[in-house]
Amino acid sequence: MGIAEDLADALARDVIAAMDELGDDTLVDQVSKILIATSSTTQEAFMTSVKVRISERRARRFLDDRLAAARVRKA
Repeated sequence: MGIAEDLADALARDVIAAMDELGDDTLVDQVSKILIATSSTTQEAFMTSVKVRISERRARRFLDDRLAAARVRKA
């Protein structure tokens, strides 16, 4: 990745962690608005990283839940 993507991804990780800690689902949008005012390239990379990371987390939870349920049924 290039510098914009690397920085945007690091920011996305930090914002997602802060969003979880603060319980504020609007934090991503707030940071996105700050970025778009100065760099649309960085904002796009940030939003892509956020979407990829959040969707991966949801899919992983789904998979973990399915595996846990299957293991309970087998036991």
